[in-house]
Amino acid sequence: WGMGRVIAVIPSRFASTRLPGKALLPMLGGEPMIAHVVRAALAASTVQRVLVATDHEGIAAAAEKAGAEAVMTDSALPSGTDRVAAALRLRADVAATADVVVNVQGDEPLV
Repeated sequence: WGMGRVIAVIPSRFASTRLPGKALLPMLGGEPMIAHVVRAALAASTVQRVLVATDHEGIAAAAEKAGAEAVMTDSALPSGTDRVAAALRLRADVAATADVVVNVQGDEPLV
């Protein structure tokens, strides 16, 4: 059974409640957390495309450097799910090609 075309969307905002900027904190090898999450999503055998939905240019740059496509979203969005939905609306061309969209948590670098 094939899953079809799978797109992973990683919501990542700068103003985290408990630890602002955590997506850019250096982790293993000195790379930001978001880079580790992006690479893990890209390594999944069923994922064809990875988007990072963010409200911060630094997170967008780190995500793109790691191989994702960044989508800038409104910083006022209340949740990661809202950020994913906004990114899919902004990139309707990508959303239209997806059979499955996976919301990958942006603060789980060992996913």
